[in-house]
Amino acid sequence: MAWSGEHRAFVVEDFIQNGESPINTQRAFRVRFALGRRDPAPDKKTIYSWVANFRETGSALKRKPPGRPRTATGPGNVDAVRASVQQSPRRSAKKHAAALRISDRSVRRILHRDLKMHPYKIVTTQELSERDCGVRVSLCQDLLRNIRPNDIVIFSDEAHFHLAGTVNSQNCRYWCEHNPQELHQRPLHSPKVTVWCAVYNSRVIGPYFFEENDRNLTGNSERYCAMLCDFLQLQLREIFGEIENVWFQQDGATAHTAQQSLALVKEMFPGHVISLRGYIGWPPRSPDLTPCDFFLWGYLKAKVYEQRPQSLRALKEAITQEVEAIPPEMTQRVMNNFRERLKQCVDSAGSHLRDVLFKK
Repeated sequence: MAWSGEHRAFVVEDFIQNGESPINTQRAFRVRFALGRRDPAPDKKTIYSWVANFRETGSALKRKPPGRPRTATGPGNVDAVRASVQQSPRRSAKKHAAALRISDRSVRRILHRDLKMHPYKIVTTQELSERDCGVRVSLCQDLLRNIRPNDIVIFSDEAHFHLAGTVNSQNCRYWCEHNPQELHQRPLHSPKVTVWCAVYNSRVIGPYFFEENDRNLTGNSERYCAMLCDFLQLQLREIFGEIENVWFQQDGATAHTAQQSLALVKEMFPGHVISLRGYIGWPPRSPDLTPCDFFLWGYLKAKVYEQRPQSLRALKEAITQEVEAIPPEMTQRVMNNFRERLKQCVDSAGSHLRDVLFKK
């Protein structure tokens, strides 16, 4: 039982005043606290212990265990952990504990409770050279200067969707009393589909699958031109009627910038091509500026793999279904965010967009 200070004080006082009889003290305790015959009451050993503690220390409360107080999180160790972290901030808490010869649990307690520190995740992104930063600023300024907020800009790209999907190994757990030695087997070359899509402020155009006789094909300049003629042109005429004052963006992939591909794109969008060797350039190594990269592919893959497609046909159906389900309000927000990213890129001298990578 967790006896309170009132219980202990009554027992000690009654025991001393009534002839030091534990039986009488138990009876008085039951009357004082209105206990039944079967309700627990302090036994003889407990009564003698409380009285002895009172006579030794002047208190009936529980005595602290003897010996030195615990100093694992004392000021000395706090200073040692602080110095170790300042010297090697990327080292794990476990390695700090081993180096300082302090328990891992104590180091974590010091980091959280005393030093108010948290383990922030390091973001991995593409390396930018000084030249890249200058090019990014120049091209972002060109885009802001030449493209008005109400202009239609179509952003295009391809991506691979593997049938095996993706696996987060941190979440691969199997609860059992004994290790079941469960395996998650993934094929070395998972079947995949190559998808082309385009985003503008009202919808997503696509998907278009590069394939022949249900066999996936890698995009090249010839197949890219066939897609532009047989698919994109028809889609644009259905959506816009006459293709005027519509900008078209593509990255610098070889299939996009080959002579025949670029000539066809410039013919379809005269004076309105955003690309390597286009009317307006496109900054290299800039997935943080491309709506297909910073929005579309991640969003689509998260939705598609929730359905766990078991065949390429089911995978293509899931991709088509999720593309059609993207609402216009979402793509409009993406386009607004694109212009904000251009401004941030200029303000940050072409470096990585920290307000995007590290959300406040």
